[in-house]
Amino acid sequence: MQEVAVNLKRVTERIAEAALRKGRDPSQVRLIGATKGVSPERILEAVEAGLRDIGENYVQEAQRKWPIIGTKVHWHMIGRLQTNKARHAVKLFECLHSLDNLELAWELDKRAKAEGRRIKVLIQVNLSGEVTKAGIKAEEVMWFLEGISGFEGLEPIGLMTLPPPPKDPEDSRPFFRALRQLRDKLEEKGFRLPELSMGTSDDFEVAVEEGATMVRVGRAIFGERKLNYG
Repeated sequence: MQEVAVNLKRVTERIAEAALRKGRDPSQVRLIGATKGVSPERILEAVEAGLRDIGENYVQEAQRKWPIIGTKVHWHMIGRLQTNKARHAVKLFECLHSLDNLELAWELDKRAKAEGRRIKVLIQVNLSGEVTKAGIKAEEVMWFLEGISGFEGLEPIGLMTLPPPPKDPEDSRPFFRALRQLRDKLEEKGFRLPELSMGTSDDFEVAVEEGATMVRVGRAIFGERKLNYG
């Protein structure tokens, strides 16, 4: 078996083991291959081995890969999206994981409607309080959801968070648990938010244990990123 296929199989097994430890169905967790800096050839190796979702950080990089990979996978935007790239993003991606401001929401809604599309979005929540990190505060999420509730081009489906880089996977657990608890409180108020996007190569098993339905895994599948790609 090729390296990428072997890695993908092992990650999938680890996700299943983590889910089963908590009595969850492993099929409830969607593995998104984080492909920033990964060549199309290596992505296609993963696709051949069964990967069905990929996550890109930059519109420009996705545009270069699209002619090669196309509809073989579901495309997710997992990086921060600049408002001026919204018109391109709605043509490429099915789901945006990093919505955190109304200006971007307005632009995405306008562009999505112009394309006759409805884009799935997750609200990025900054639970660590890091001023350099994107995301809105936990106490502002309900207000934000209410603000975009009438946007016909957007379908809010859940929440996303990115904790500080952990020295140990357990360091991320409080943040993942807090996101799940926030989602649960919002659902009690009538919002339907089935998806929790949390966990990377460093801590995806802990994320699954805490209720992740989407994990964004790059290095554990593709190896170290080739910084000169793209």
